[in-house]
Amino acid sequence: MSVVIYFSHNMRNLLETAKGLLAPLLSRSTKGDSVLGVDFGSSSIKIVQMRKERGVAVLETYGELALGPYAELEIGRATNLPAEKLSTVLTDLIAEANVTAKIAGVAIPFSASLTSLIQVPDLPQRQLQSLIPIEARKYIPVPLSEVTLDWFVVPKNESKYLAKDGEMAPQAEDGKEDVSKLDVLLVAIHNDVLNKYQAVMENTKRIVEFYEIEIFSTIRAVLGQGVAPVMVLDMGAASTKAYMVEFGIVRASHIINRGGQDITLALSQSLGMTVAKAEELKREVGLFDDPTNPAMKESILLTLDNIFSEANRVLLNYQGRFNKSVSNVILAGGTAAMNGILDEAKKHFETEVTVSDPFAKVESPAFLDDVLKGVGPEFAVAVGVALRKLQTDN
Repeated sequence: MSVVIYFSHNMRNLLETAKGLLAPLLSRSTKGDSVLGVDFGSSSIKIVQMRKERGVAVLETYGELALGPYAELEIGRATNLPAEKLSTVLTDLIAEANVTAKIAGVAIPFSASLTSLIQVPDLPQRQLQSLIPIEARKYIPVPLSEVTLDWFVVPKNESKYLAKDGEMAPQAEDGKEDVSKLDVLLVAIHNDVLNKYQAVMENTKRIVEFYEIEIFSTIRAVLGQGVAPVMVLDMGAASTKAYMVEFGIVRASHIINRGGQDITLALSQSLGMTVAKAEELKREVGLFDDPTNPAMKESILLTLDNIFSEANRVLLNYQGRFNKSVSNVILAGGTAAMNGILDEAKKHFETEVTVSDPFAKVESPAFLDDVLKGVGPEFAVAVGVALRKLQTDN
């Protein structure tokens, strides 16, 4: 097995070198092939290559490459590179990580999508295919010709537990569940976004078998089989996304406009150092005490406390609105890999808090356990998107 972590900043000196919702846009028979999961983040691209062996997902290679230098910015900075530049980054990363898979799944950033939980009459599948695009016009603020739609029917035994606008699912006159209605999770992605990522993947000579919103990739990678409500806190570079999830269904979401980049910039300003040095310290030291920089922890907490406080308000509002207890807060994303973050998070939430470990769902050599556990939060999306392909292969 070839395993590569490609961090330009040499993070923690680990190594020196560097039911999904959107139906397949291309239909190909690829049973048994390795699959490449691609996560186009705001500050880096992450990839994970896996194969299925004896019914188990096996890790073959993985890697990450920062986008900042390709935009003439520091490592860790959020970017908005055009397709041509992204193609260059991904090509470099594929080469460094010795990727061999030709089939890929691609996660679409949550900010580029729109999801809505809608209700429609309980009709046969063929009739729903005609009805749902008509209903979607009520929820999609752009012409349907400009977006790609997909939808997922929430099973009745799950949807009856999902609250709607502060109330439980509609009831018939006899007080029983209204079986004449279906709950449908509607997903829309702007065609321009899909076209951009399609161009990137074509330039790297990879066949995209499916696209899906990153939120669903994350959920697949970090959640187990529990039914109790949980919050997934995806802490990226540009923003933090808070997802409220029940039965694997996204019930609510909230974007916090602060992320790892804000911590780095605050460190740079307060400690009077370059952004590059601040990013290095954030990753290598984090919230651990550093005698050489006694003000470092306080500076990090100024941003981190704002993120956790706002996330806790989202959690409490959800519990109060639907009269349900959230069983766990799961931290994912690159910022969640920061040293000491778990202890700090526990101070803000009156429920269990854990750091995600997506590689726990994948078979890999035992000597890599500590390495993969440490970087796991960063690779939640890439792992989740690769798992989708392996789980749907029979």
